[in-house]
Amino acid sequence: MGRRAVRKRPNRPLVADQPRDRIEVRGLELLVLCGVLPEEQARKQPFRFDLDLYLDLGAAGQSDELADTVNYGEIVDLLAAELGADRFFLLERMAERAAELVMTDPLVDEVTVTARKIRPPVPVHVDTTGVRIHRRRPADRV
Repeated sequence: MGRRAVRKRPNRPLVADQPRDRIEVRGLELLVLCGVLPEEQARKQPFRFDLDLYLDLGAAGQSDELADTVNYGEIVDLLAAELGADRFFLLERMAERAAELVMTDPLVDEVTVTARKIRPPVPVHVDTTGVRIHRRRPADRV
């Protein structure tokens, strides 16, 4: 993965409860070490992520230039590299780390991360277990 260009955030106020533009990433599947059981720490398991990246898409909508938006391919590559190299006990921490990584892009104002463990090790059939978190950039950094 190449080095990401450094971009400045546009100077724009956020209005509470206003409909927000967003980039959606659905069904990102990654193999990650996450869980409290010894076998979960010994073998990577499949996790599915959904991401909502909230940012102003107006400039990109007008210019049709990738430089005016978030490159979701780079975000996906970053998550795959970083989460795949880390180790977590809790889904909550893994989702938090994913949010931290997404927020390294200065254009992202807010992010919602849904992280699901596929086929969790419980004694009854469950398709997935998961968490959903929402993080926003502090007001003094917007």
